[in-house]
Amino acid sequence: MKIAILSDIRSNIYALKEVLNDIKSKDIEVVLNLGDMFYGPIEPRATYGLIRKSKFINILGDNDRKILEASLEQLEDNPILKYVYKDLGEDVLYWIQDLPFEKIIGGTYYMIHGTYFDDTQSLLENDKKEKRSDEEIIKLTDNIEAPFIFCGNSITPSFQKLNSGQIVINPGSVGLKKEASYTILTLEDNQYNLEQIKVAYDYKAAAKKAKENGKDNWLDERV
Repeated sequence: MKIAILSDIRSNIYALKEVLNDIKSKDIEVVLNLGDMFYGPIEPRATYGLIRKSKFINILGDNDRKILEASLEQLEDNPILKYVYKDLGEDVLYWIQDLPFEKIIGGTYYMIHGTYFDDTQSLLENDKKEKRSDEEIIKLTDNIEAPFIFCGNSITPSFQKLNSGQIVINPGSVGLKKEASYTILTLEDNQYNLEQIKVAYDYKAAAKKAKENGKDNWLDERV
């Protein structure tokens, strides 16, 4: 069985299209999406359409939640948030509202964007970008017992095998760098294999679209 794990698409449909093309060539059976799909100055509504068409299993990210919770004052003060909110439309906001904060599949796979206690945190590293201890990671999942834990937020791909035997995987970001990142988990004969994939996409087109929507250097800031 092959599982593709994605996170932090952030409205970058150019990156998402190339990731999906790559996935189609690799006999992937299911795609798990760990949230933060839309906040960004590129193509939020078109990104939603492609996500729905692709039939991902989705959860909510902190930036998805912040779109829902935006006040009128926040929308006026944040041009990107205002653009995203307007571009998505009411029907997409209702769809986001129904997304789960976390999801466990068959007792084996646990999906969480941040940590169980704070969706803005990264599970594998602290605010200083230092690697967390196994014990701290287990505590931040509220002692979930799933063998595989998938998390987002940190845009750098990483994984950690805990002393509990659990495997924690952060696939990096599809949409926030000049190359899109995602992870493939392959399970066969009680063995697992991880591939952390980087995919080239039309970065210039994405950067141009971001600039048109008022945010120059949107992608360069995170390289």
